[in-house]
Amino acid sequence: MNKELKKQILDLHKGGKLNITSKHPIDNRNILSMAYTPGVAEVCREIEKDKNLVYKYTIKNNTVAIVTDGSAVLGLGNIGAEASLPVMEGKAQLFKDFANVQAFPIALVTQDTEEIINIVKNIYPVFGAILLEDISAPRCFEIESRLIEELDIPVFHDDQHGTAIIVLAGLINASKVKGVDLKSLKIVISGAGAAGLAITKLLLLAGVEDIVILDSKGALWEGRDRDMNSYKKDIVKKTNPNKLQGSLGDVIKNRDVFIGVSKPDILTEEMINSMVEDPVIFALANPNPEVNPEIAKAIGVRLLATGRSDFSNQINNVLVFPGLFRGILDYGIKKITNDIKIAVAEAVASCISKPTAEFFIPDVFDKKVVEKITETIKKFKNS
Repeated sequence: MNKELKKQILDLHKGGKLNITSKHPIDNRNILSMAYTPGVAEVCREIEKDKNLVYKYTIKNNTVAIVTDGSAVLGLGNIGAEASLPVMEGKAQLFKDFANVQAFPIALVTQDTEEIINIVKNIYPVFGAILLEDISAPRCFEIESRLIEELDIPVFHDDQHGTAIIVLAGLINASKVKGVDLKSLKIVISGAGAAGLAITKLLLLAGVEDIVILDSKGALWEGRDRDMNSYKKDIVKKTNPNKLQGSLGDVIKNRDVFIGVSKPDILTEEMINSMVEDPVIFALANPNPEVNPEIAKAIGVRLLATGRSDFSNQINNVLVFPGLFRGILDYGIKKITNDIKIAVAEAVASCISKPTAEFFIPDVFDKKVVEKITETIKKFKNS
């Protein structure tokens, strides 16, 4: 990165990217006496009698906690709480600017599973929902599942489910461009961490029947005993029906779709050429994808998506979480179910009426996306 661009980025971050503003400026004694003492005591007494009134009289009804332990930040790895904070501030900006959701970054110095769960349980009264962010696998699975079970507000791990939802949306439209049934696709997924497993689970729920997942040791198959945690053991019961084994080069042959949530430059021209004619390539490693997009395009890949903003068809979670949280806060949704996730993916896909190879994932600045997601979530109110 050149020095001038780096300076611009650092300057933009000086003093942080967020402010807290007052909805009712305290500029006279009358307002002061109502907003704070003695008037505020009346509000406290009402909430004491009925805790649900906290949604009516405080910021809780439109506030999200963005909780991280800094253990798996972007492509940077375990960089710790302090270094993770600019990313969490950025996430809060996206919430506000895209969906008018107030979000606050909470970066924890602990990476102990039980301690994180307890901290969130003890701060949750302030917030209408919890977004877990950049927490490494497999700890993120237990943290999320426990908090979903033990809290009465929505909890959502964006690295898992936000990624899965936008990938499904992209595949819905890519299938339309190819003229094939989504459920018939033979898919290979490189990466068995939080995103890879969540993508797999959502695609299975959407009806896809043939998915092979790979980790750093190769394909996951029922019977493999090397480097298999409980989450991998569970997922292989539902995937790789033909028990394919070996490396990416071995199992990618004759596959329709490659989804990469792993590391750069692992998908070769030879591997792509061994896939079906007109394959779908989602190379999502950041900042450098599994295959250089220029190389993929040069060998004739039409249906290509990356996580990068400098190419069309960007797989970006900002297409999901602002509208999702806008909807769940507006309509009092307590749990984000699998049905909601699939419906949101379909809503995102529907923002493009006639998808093409050049344009099958909506632009991140398309205002219809938040609107469509929010309308979709309304259907789940009181369900």
